[in-house]
Order: sequence, then C-alpha cells, then structure tokens
Amino acid sequence: MYQLQEEQRLLDLSKQLAKSDIHEQEAKQLREVIEYADWKYYVKDDPIIADAEYDALFKKLKDFEAQHPELDHQGSPTTRVASGLNADFPSVEHLVPMLSLENSYNAADLLDWDRKCREQSADALLEYTVEPKFDGASISLVYEADQLQRAATRGNGVQGDEITRNAMQIRSIPLKVNMSQYGIRQMEIRGEVVIHKQKFQEYNQKLIDKGEQPLANARNAASGSLRIKDPLEVGRRNLDAFLYHVSDTVMLENQEMPASFRSHAGLLNMMDSLGFKTSSASTRKFSQIQEVIQYVEEFEAHRDNLPYEIDGMVIKVNSLALQEQIGQTSHHPRWAMAFKFKARQARSILLGVEYQVGRTGSITPVAKIEPVSVGGVTISSLSLFNEEVVREKQLKIGDTVLIERAGDVIPYVVKSFPELRQGHETEIVFPTHCPVCHESLYKPESEAVWRCTNLNCEAQVIERMIHFTSKDAMDIRGLGDSLVRRFYEAGFLKNIVGIYHLPFEQIQGMEGLGEKSANKLKEAIEKSKTQPLHRLIFGLGIRYVGETTAKSLARTVEHLSDLYHKSKEEFLVIEDVGEKVAQSIYEFFSHQDNRQILDELEQAGVCMQNVQKQEAMSGGLSGKTFLFTGTMNMKRSEAEALVEERGGRLLGSVSTKLNYLVVGEDAGSKLEKAKKLGSVHILSEEEFMALIG
Repeated sequence: MYQLQEEQRLLDLSKQLAKSDIHEQEAKQLREVIEYADWKYYVKDDPIIADAEYDALFKKLKDFEAQHPELDHQGSPTTRVASGLNADFPSVEHLVPMLSLENSYNAADLLDWDRKCREQSADALLEYTVEPKFDGASISLVYEADQLQRAATRGNGVQGDEITRNAMQIRSIPLKVNMSQYGIRQMEIRGEVVIHKQKFQEYNQKLIDKGEQPLANARNAASGSLRIKDPLEVGRRNLDAFLYHVSDTVMLENQEMPASFRSHAGLLNMMDSLGFKTSSASTRKFSQIQEVIQYVEEFEAHRDNLPYEIDGMVIKVNSLALQEQIGQTSHHPRWAMAFKFKARQARSILLGVEYQVGRTGSITPVAKIEPVSVGGVTISSLSLFNEEVVREKQLKIGDTVLIERAGDVIPYVVKSFPELRQGHETEIVFPTHCPVCHESLYKPESEAVWRCTNLNCEAQVIERMIHFTSKDAMDIRGLGDSLVRRFYEAGFLKNIVGIYHLPFEQIQGMEGLGEKSANKLKEAIEKSKTQPLHRLIFGLGIRYVGETTAKSLARTVEHLSDLYHKSKEEFLVIEDVGEKVAQSIYEFFSHQDNRQILDELEQAGVCMQNVQKQEAMSGGLSGKTFLFTGTMNMKRSEAEALVEERGGRLLGSVSTKLNYLVVGEDAGSKLEKAKKLGSVHILSEEEFMALIG
C-alpha cells in the first residue's frame, strides 16, 4: 500500500503537523498520516509512531473538525469514535447472496470434490488456492466512490443486520480505499470478524476481576460484539477483520477489471494493496489436490500456534472464469470447499458440582463430568464461573452437556440438552456458607460472584501463599501448589511471612524431600527477597491489581510504606487505576493486619525499596531510548527489563526519537527503517550486552 519513500514522507509530515496549527489543507494531510498509522498498527502489526504522538495528532484533528463543522469530514479517522447508541439494527439486502460452504472432513472428501471440479471445468488446467477458515463472525462491506458505505452481518445469506457504526470501530477495516485507481466504482467484499486469542483472554480477565461473567469463546465474543448497541464498547473489545473475498464489483464507465485481478489470488493481492487485512501470508496455490491435502494437514497440526482461532481451511478454484463455469447451487458454490479440522466439542454427563474458594474469597462452581476427550485433551472437570452462569445455562446434575475447548482457552460448558432429560436429574443448589470455613457468603449488588469474607479462611490463606510464590510474583522455584499445601498441613506455614521462617531441618526429613531439595528451596526463598518491588505488590494478591497495575504502583514510590499514606484520590491519578481498583488498593494498605504482615516481611529481609527507581535515576542508560526486533537468544522481556533497570526507555517503533535498535535474526522492516533514518545506533545482541555491562 505504501512505499518506503512514501512512508518517510508521511513520517516527516507527522512531525511538521505536530508542531504547527492546522487549516483545511493541513487537516487533509493529517487524516492521511493518521490513516497510515492505523494501517501500520492494525493491519500490519508494525506500529510506526509512538502512542503519545498518535494521540496528540488525533486530538489535533478532532479539535479542528469540531471547530469547523461546515467542512466535509466524511471518511475522517475521527468518525470511528462514535457517540450515542445504535437503534435496533435494520435489515439490508446483500448485493450478492452470502452462500454457505460445503464441508469436507477427510482426504477422501477432497479427492471427490477435485474430481467433480475437473469434470465441470472440462479438464481445463486447474489451480487451487488454500487459506485459513477463521472461526468468527461473517461480515459484508460495501464501498462506493472509495468510501465505506455499509457493513452488514451474514444474516440469512440474503439479508443481514446493518452494523456500519459498529464496523467502524474495527480499526483493521479501512474507512477509505483507493479502488478507483483500478477503475472500480462500487465493491462488495466479504470477511470474518475475529478477536486475537491474547486480547480475548485479557478482556475476559478484566471481566473476571470485576466479578462479571466472562465471554464464552472468541467466536461468540466476535459475533456478539457486532450487535452491541454501544459502538464504544465494540471498540474496547479490540476486534479484527480479515477480508477474503470480493463478491461484486461495478466498474467506472469505460473501465475493465485489470487482467491481474481475474483470479482469487489476484483479488487477494488487490485487497492487500488497498490496505485490507487479509490472510495472504498463509494462502498458497497448488495445481494438484494431493498438495492441497498435505498443506491442510500440516496447517491443522499447528493451529494452536496461530494468534486467531481457525476451524479449518478453505480451498477455492483460483480462476474466476472457471469458478463461473463450475457454478453453484442455491446453497453453496461448487468451486469452493471448506476442510473442517477435528472437532473441539464433545458431549458428556454432568456428574456433580464442587465449589472452590479463591485467594480473594470468590466462590467458583466447578463441574465434574464424565471424562471426555476434546481436541486431544481429556477433560473431567471445568469451571462454571459463577451462579449466574449455572442459572443462565439451566444446568442440572445428570444433564447431558456440550463441552468445547477452543485453542489454549480453558474448556467450558456450551449448553445442556434438556430434551434428553429422563427425570432423575437434580437442581444445582448454590451454597449459602463457605465450603471450607463455613462462614456466611456475601454477594455485592454490582457483582455476579459470591464471596467468603473471612480473611483467615484456610482456602484463601493457602491460595494467597500459592499466588505469592508463583512465577510472575516472587518466583520461588520449587515451592509450588503441592508443597505449600503440605507445609500448611504440617504447621510450617500460616501466612506468607512463614515462607521466610521455614524449618529446613525438619523439611529435609519429609517424604520426597532430602537435604539437597531443602537447600535448593532455601536458596530460592533467599533469592526472592531481592525481587523488584512490583513483583512483591503483585504477589500480595490485592484484588483487581494485576502485573501492569503493580508496576504502575511501584513507579510512584521509593518504599512500599509510601502507599500506606496515599488517599483514594491519589491512587486514582495513577496510570491504569480506576475507581474500583483505587478503592481496593486504598482498603488493602489502610488495613492494620496487612501493614503488620508487610512489616514482618521487611524484618525477614524482603526488599521494600524501589531499587529499580533509584537505579533508573542514576543509571547509565538514563535518557536513552531502545527498541528490540527479531529473534534473540535471551527473552525480549528480560532484555527490556535490563534497559528499564538502568534508566532507559522503551519505544514501540522506529522514529527519530529512537537511540538504539537491538536486532536479532529475521529483523525485518524495523531494521530497514533504522538504516534509512541514519540517526539510530544499530546493535547486535552481543553489542547490547556489552553496552549495558
């Protein structure tokens, strides 16, 4: 879409516009810069300017448009930021019906389909394209005069719900495309709305932290998001859209479609050139069906490594002329076939429900089911999240239930089958008292989770210690779940302070633990005393405080006790801290028992000083900026931590503000841009290690 020379022009333009007032002409240029930045970030996953720079430019454009409503702002990036709510979604008719695909499940199906295609094409030279089949929500986009005019769901294939305002919140869907350069006046294209696995998990974790019900799976999250009435909430879900098919084109007068676009692969290339997000990097062309079969089988073996959920591959006849010759039924095109991967769903019987107590007192119902294999993993228990989920799905003990496991996401109950009940099923009765300490349970009005409010509840105490020793907290190697429980039952541990007073002479006499194991554990505990302050804060298990918030809190203090005296209002001004989080932090550090535990930890030798902040202020990299790219021997997170410990700052992209680019193997476009700028110091991993000493 952009050449390097054009890219550099836009980068230079962004710097000029950031420094000056803008008028109508500059506003047009600023829109171009922001559209380019959006394309790099959301389509190419390669941000080119820092977030703060982008935000400043976006605000400048938004302010200008607000001051000049008389000017034409159609297609401006600011129109993505919708206000108000959608009314009921009206039905609109697709320009071309959205047909289903015929499914195949094995090589024999594909061989039979290949035979039929060859018969219908009169033995013409066939070429197939093979691409991922995304597991999301189908969408149809109509562009006219280079502008996005309408977006719709699949609906019944002939008509769908008009969801244009929601689609505009998906940043990988361009608002403008220069299709007129190819002589196209109107174009209808098809695609799939999906959500990145990691972003889906992060969004679900936020819901769980708030005590709200998590979304079932990434596919349902994408599909449900398209029909949310509040477009801003759609934007918060970080959806993506992969476009894969041009269903209709209307050419400008006296124009013909370029010959290079008269195949499916050619149309994919055109969509790439127009700035759409496509799966062209994973799309392959083959002339023999055996090559197709080999590719889809290889792809299935690595499906869990992909950042998005896919449930199969789509094979299409590449030539558009042959597609037309082979034809279609009223249900599906004969020139395309979906190869479906092995099912990630299975049926089982709900045998019972147990209740687990988390470190914050949350009561989680856990379904016990007849063991069943789903996607190669045997499942016998799975979370039901909270009472509302149990009621919503109308579950009963003894029910036949549908289980799904999607990629790395935990398995869950999709639904029950009431029609299969035989009369012996029983209601699930949620407890009124803690299953461990028997204290009465409490559920705040704003939450879906029941909680045990007894901080000395045995289950909570154990879970807090397990969290404290975990990898992302104090990282005490060797002191895992089972040992914490054994030491608690033996009376060695009562709270996290006890970890630093373990009787190692007695421990080495326990079954399965000798002198060597005890000494290793002792070394790991001693090493944990020097962990960075943010790890300690995270390890304390403060409700709603994850790793990011813990880092934000640590940056504001030189000693942990500084947090004792902050007001709720002072916590609110900290990055990543909202009303509910601020209240939780304030209550934790105001509680005398918590302060007592922290004082005892310090007396035991645990570092409460923000050593990183002190080192940063005097570090050798103070004021220097770094960016890492390519594959390195050390973990990138470790390398970035080394920079921050020495006072350096990390940037998200190559720009004139970057001092050092550290490159590993397969460095890619960032290296080329740094070379072009000429002002960036390019270091190998070895040179970086030498620089930091």
